[in-house]
Formats: sequence, C-alpha cells, structure tokens
Amino acid sequence: MTAASIAGSGPASPDRIGVGEPAGAVTVVDLDGLADADVDFGDTEDELTRRGILRTDVDACGPTLAGHEAVSPIFVEDRLVLLWVGDPVRTPEGVAAGTPLTEVRERYPEARHLDAPQGTYRFDGLLARDGDRAYLFLHDGQTVRKVIAGYADWAQRAFDEGHSPC
Repeated sequence: MTAASIAGSGPASPDRIGVGEPAGAVTVVDLDGLADADVDFGDTEDELTRRGILRTDVDACGPTLAGHEAVSPIFVEDRLVLLWVGDPVRTPEGVAAGTPLTEVRERYPEARHLDAPQGTYRFDGLLARDGDRAYLFLHDGQTVRKVIAGYADWAQRAFDEGHSPC
C-alpha cells in the first residue's frame, strides 16, 4: 500500500496549468473507471501517459489525470487500482462528496458499514462491493466526505490502513 500512497495525487496548486472541467460538468466514476476520460482500472501508468491522460508535470503529490482535478489515481505495481474522487465527480447512482448518508444507503442497500478505529481522526466507511470492484464512501455519519472506486481489495486495504492519496 506504500506504493499506492506515494503514487496518489492530491489537490493541485491554484496556479496549475491545464484544462479543467467546464463549469457544471459532471464526471461519472463507475466500477470500470472514468469512461469519459478513457481511464480503466488495470491501465498502466505508461499507457495513460502515452495517451496524454496521466500527467506528472504538475505541482501535486503524484500523477494527475489531465482535465480532472477532482480525481486522484492510485497505482500499485504500475496498475491503476483506485480513483479517489471529489465533487463534482459522481457514481452512476448520483453519489458524490456531500451526498447525505441516507441517500447512499437507499442507492447501495447492500453496502457494508466499516468503523474507523477509535481515537483516530479517520472517517467511517460504507463499502459497496460488486464482484472484485467496489465503491468506498468515507463519511462523517451524516454525509459522504470522499468517494473511492476501484478494486475492492485495495479499497478495503486503503480503509484498514488509513491511507489517503498523499
């Protein structure tokens, strides 16, 4: 997981050069990746760089996806395993950072509750698994604070070990 932490990206600096998402644009992250950006779980860093999607030349804590400032890719052994996403990125069911937890439970009734360790400043989670993929919704008990999508085992591991993109 150390590699995943190191390879993640965080917020870009305000003076970052690049094309962002147009105002009002909504990006959808599903259990395959980001369809509108042609980014799939399992893609390699080299593939994404060659296609001009992965950028390493910006002021961030790791590689970023061109035009997707609210998305932090996590690579393990050169493969994309997770995407940490913030608003305005949504799941196909409309869940994003800021979505009330009651709505998440309605849209993902099979999601399993995960308790953050006592005495930490980490968020609890809801893990909505579908085969080897999952959404992990980190929440404060009322609203979603962060959405993570990708391989279920890596999402669970990120939660268990308390890793974040940076």
